[in-house]
Amino acid sequence: MSDMINPMTGDSSRPAQGIETDVTAVTSDTVGTLLDRSGQQLLAQELVRQATDRGTDLVGPDGLLAELTKLVLETALEAEMAEHLGYEANDPAGRNGANSRNGRRSKTVLTGLGPVEVEVPRDREGTFEPVIVRKRQRRLNSIDQIVLSLTAKGLTTGEVSAHFAEIYGASVGKDQISRITDAVIAEMTEWQNRPLDRVYPVIFVDAIMVKIRDGKVANRPVYVAIGVTVNGERDILGLWTGEDSTAGEGAKYWQQVLTQIKNRGVEDVLILVCDGLKGLPASVNNVWAETWVQTCIVHLLRNSFRYAPRQHWEKIAKDLKPVYTAATEPAAAERFEEFAEAWGDRYPAIIKLWRSAWAEFVPFLQFNVEIRTIICTTNAIESLNSRYRRAVNARGHFPTEQAALKCLYLVTRSLDPTGRGRARWVIRWKPALNAFANTFEGRLTPSTTN
Repeated sequence: MSDMINPMTGDSSRPAQGIETDVTAVTSDTVGTLLDRSGQQLLAQELVRQATDRGTDLVGPDGLLAELTKLVLETALEAEMAEHLGYEANDPAGRNGANSRNGRRSKTVLTGLGPVEVEVPRDREGTFEPVIVRKRQRRLNSIDQIVLSLTAKGLTTGEVSAHFAEIYGASVGKDQISRITDAVIAEMTEWQNRPLDRVYPVIFVDAIMVKIRDGKVANRPVYVAIGVTVNGERDILGLWTGEDSTAGEGAKYWQQVLTQIKNRGVEDVLILVCDGLKGLPASVNNVWAETWVQTCIVHLLRNSFRYAPRQHWEKIAKDLKPVYTAATEPAAAERFEEFAEAWGDRYPAIIKLWRSAWAEFVPFLQFNVEIRTIICTTNAIESLNSRYRRAVNARGHFPTEQAALKCLYLVTRSLDPTGRGRARWVIRWKPALNAFANTFEGRLTPSTTN
């Protein structure tokens, strides 16, 4: 690493040497300036000027930021040692004491700026336990977050390793990356079993297909349940892997999943929206007796398009709109017969699809426009599924079921980092929540856990 530039004098010296003097100077003479924003800007300008004059890069392994990171880490380590021993370096109070400083040892840690070599102070008794850079720690926590973020975007361990080599000039092995991501498995298990709210106005259940190599690569469904709280906030309840990508899961499987959700504190669900998941509708009322089961209208429309060429999609959607916007069930049945008469000869599979889903479709017609709108516009689950698919498609396939769940969980934990999405959710759901309160009078009552 190149010589460290002293921002106060313009001199250069090795950071490991005379660090106490530099820290004392900054502490006693310039603390007022450093705490003042204009003073910080002047200091930064001086550092950049000196770096430019000396031909030092601002970033990179030997850049100015890496050198400042080294200085900050070493300063913090010295402060921790002083607290541990009870006196500052070179303080006469430490002479003939029971414990004292015993030199330094070099250690390379991986930071967000690349590898940085720091001098870690030691004590004679070997009882010093640093916090800022712990014993045997080879990377700062920010590196773990970068690894988790890249993995959440679908990068493989090899691609993450190559990213660190290219961007940071650091060697991070595949096994090390796997250990970092495996650290979230316990967190994922805790999340999957956390207590839930007492009542949810709506729970959406959907599936995303992932490729898992279990002897051979095969498509496996991963089911996600999204609840909407009584405050209009999104709550991802959990992720569950299924076995059958063609026939679907049976009633026994869904009974176990829904019972698990109930055992986590969910006493009531007003409406459960799903997309033709076999076995699920029959199991819902065994767990929550008063829950309405509703077929997702958007998915029903999309499934209809599978049986027709693209040039007819717009016309089919236009002719189906009077069905799901009808004021009553008899009116919807009448509109559907008109649709069947117009399209039944060409696309009988569409007619069969709607007739088989009719029992789960008609509850939708009993609700007012606010509830209909929120069920029809399934941005609630589509935006999440798009993030899941992006990560899954980037990855290709997963070696194990746990690896697939880990990837999807990392996507889940990275959602809405600014909180703006939550605010938009609450605003969008307020009219529907008022309609729910009127339609399901007495059931939409928050508890202390909501």
